Amino acid sequence: MLLHRVDVDRCETWTRYRPGLCDRCAAHCCTMPVEVRLADLVRLGWVDPFEAEHEAPKQIARRLQKAGRVDHFNGKHEIFTLARRASGDCALLDAQTRRCTVYAQRPDTCRKHPQVGPKPGHCPFGPRAE
Repeated sequence: MLLHRVDVDRCETWTRYRPGLCDRCAAHCCTMPVEVRLADLVRLGWVDPFEAEHEAPKQIARRLQKAGRVDHFNGKHEIFTLARRASGDCALLDAQTRRCTVYAQRPDTCRKHPQVGPKPGHCPFGPRAE
């Protein structure tokens, strides 16, 4: 499936979000970097709640980077950036169906999109190939 990558710097090309739009979309939003907090990593089951409370976030980040789940950690703000595939897709996106493989546990960033993001109320909609 050929996809045009999302250009976050060109939000003027985004579509105003409306209910049902995601049903026909090829998940272009899932090609953008996903920044998460420790609570998201606990929800995903990658970090134990006890570990989250007692271990330094930097140590957790190192472990998750070694495991290939996190690409980057911003220690100042304690924000983790989830790993992406070479294609640019979020590692949690199913490459065939273009659907989230952890939808019920997805991070807050994903839950709040597109209400919160580079252009609130808009999304990088692109129709899925049939």
